[in-house]
Amino acid sequence: MNRISWWWTDFGEEDIQKVVSSLASGHISQGPVTAEFETKIAQALNVPYVVATTSGSMALLMALMALDIKRDDEVIVPNRTWIATAHAPILLGANVVLVDVLPDIPIMDVSQIRQKITSRTKAIIPVSLNGRTVAMEQVWNIADQYGLTVIEDAAQALFSKRGGKFIGTESDAGCFSLSVAKLLPTGQGGFVVTRKREVYEQLKRIRTHGVDDVINCTFHQMGFNFRFTDLQASVGLAQLNRVEERIRRLKEIYIAYEKGLQAFPFLKLIPVNISEGEIPIYIEVLCQEREKIVSFLAKEQIQARPLYPNLETAGHLGVSGEFPNAEIFGTQGLVLPCGPAQSLENINRVIDRLKVYGEEFAGVGN
Repeated sequence: MNRISWWWTDFGEEDIQKVVSSLASGHISQGPVTAEFETKIAQALNVPYVVATTSGSMALLMALMALDIKRDDEVIVPNRTWIATAHAPILLGANVVLVDVLPDIPIMDVSQIRQKITSRTKAIIPVSLNGRTVAMEQVWNIADQYGLTVIEDAAQALFSKRGGKFIGTESDAGCFSLSVAKLLPTGQGGFVVTRKREVYEQLKRIRTHGVDDVINCTFHQMGFNFRFTDLQASVGLAQLNRVEERIRRLKEIYIAYEKGLQAFPFLKLIPVNISEGEIPIYIEVLCQEREKIVSFLAKEQIQARPLYPNLETAGHLGVSGEFPNAEIFGTQGLVLPCGPAQSLENINRVIDRLKVYGEEFAGVGN
């Protein structure tokens, strides 16, 4: 019996050939293939400016730097997110201020933002976990009222849509990830999008130690080596050619789970609104017996992964407070096997084994 991983993606012959072509032409570091990748991403997302970098985490850091976030500034972040969203401002000496999430989905409760704003607040980072939409019109209104920057963490939301427009493309900056467990993987990598020319120019300089030209260089500002590579860009271009196919498969998997899990009262699917353009790259559920289910599935050669813990559990962030909604997701959230290369046969096997779990341990079907 084959083991089913919690995530499965694929790389094909086109990926290999594009990497070989880059190697053969000497395009190894950041160069023309990266520029082509940035151009095609900009066209696909309908934005004027894209800057590729080493990771989604670095995209966040660069965006904060480009938008002038400094030491002792405060940045508002949801409690439910990958910790990179908090680490990026902290690396600049800024302070993270947490807000709770909504009760039904792990997305920032925008109604709590105003009560967290102080004279030191400089930015808001909404996070579109698993392609879900944040109430961005309300975020933008608050930002306009208080003169704040908005940087969207859209690491898990590439090509997801909000009101017909791509998530992450309408704020001061949007940050995306290209890591393996994402819609469009290049191994590692990420990029920032913006509609502001001055932010774009800042991002390009920051990516290369604050210079415009490495041959005839002038040290304009603080930066570092945050450059992408043409080898990664080659994989990205190949993956981009198959992105519609991958989106279709992710939606098929979500629908299969949505139907298959209805009979299991011990599991609650955390919804993704695919009819409105949200793309569910992960299958997330709530379960009060998370550890028992993970253990049971492991014995069946099926890997399931707990959702990441809440940010307030990270002592080094120096944050505290009451976050009752986030607490539920942090203690009960689970990711079931998914990914664009996951077969429907595997999904059906997972659902079948969960049925057995329900019959044996949860009293379902008795």
